[in-house]
Amino acid sequence: MNKERSILIEKVANIEAYDFDEVKHELFAYQVKYNKLFADFNQNFSNKSANIYLPISAFKSHKIWTGDAEPTLFFESSGTTSSINSRHYLKNTEHYLSNCRKGFAFHYGDVNSYCILALLPHYSERQHSSLVAMVSDLVNASQYSESGFYLYNHLNLYNQLLHCQKHNIPTILFGVSFALLDFAEAYHIDFPTLTIMETGGMKGRRKEITRQELHDQLCSSFGTNYVHSEYGMTELLSQSYSKGDGLFYPSPTMKVEVTEISDPLSKEKYGKTGLINITDLANIDSCAFIATEDLGIAYEDGGFRVEGRLDYSDIRGCNLMVGDV
Repeated sequence: MNKERSILIEKVANIEAYDFDEVKHELFAYQVKYNKLFADFNQNFSNKSANIYLPISAFKSHKIWTGDAEPTLFFESSGTTSSINSRHYLKNTEHYLSNCRKGFAFHYGDVNSYCILALLPHYSERQHSSLVAMVSDLVNASQYSESGFYLYNHLNLYNQLLHCQKHNIPTILFGVSFALLDFAEAYHIDFPTLTIMETGGMKGRRKEITRQELHDQLCSSFGTNYVHSEYGMTELLSQSYSKGDGLFYPSPTMKVEVTEISDPLSKEKYGKTGLINITDLANIDSCAFIATEDLGIAYEDGGFRVEGRLDYSDIRGCNLMVGDV
């Protein structure tokens, strides 16, 4: 098993030198072999020629793990005190962080050339947040000492943005939606070259608004023409990015396909709304094949749009079967 895993780790780390679909099929066979829950789940289906996607809710109710040794590390989703959070177990964080850096570089170039600012909790506050871990790593990789977390000090962030603007420093501001809006309502700056990277989520802190409404407000307050977005989640070790028009493109270790809402085993046509399914090759030690609860549209060039959340009344088929394994 260790040899098989090492081979897969090498291929995923250098995925652009390999055929994605070939590695995908190898990883599928590996996880069916060494992940009992995923293997049992697949036994529910007679069509073994098609890869089956595990409902994302399984990360709340089961320990999703490929291998024999018990995991000691995990990422955990945020939530209310009454909610059940997802947990994503992993062998080590370096595999995740290395993949994040490569994914970021694929879309934006070397992180070292950016000042990375974050309207996010610090790592010491959210030690099990995959997003915070990723942004912490990007902050540390930046050449600019000004990079850092500013969630609770808007004045310092405002002054830092003025400094970056004055000195023409390429700057990326990561932030959850509610924190970006809080800042935008208190401060205004004309910084057209700033890259605002919203990571989604009001988290119950503010009234939900559409992505377009959010982006319009942020563009007005920061003096930018576009707001970028990051699409990631606790259950994924890869990310997708949108550069301002709501059209996301995955990192090299991730692919998205859309299936019919009423029949998750049937692929939806390009340009039609369906259920977003994700293959994340970086999820070697958990499950790489995930049926999300997001609705979206996939395009032939690999891009996709997110259109909202699935209504549970529409769920059919394999989405219900995770409770049987």
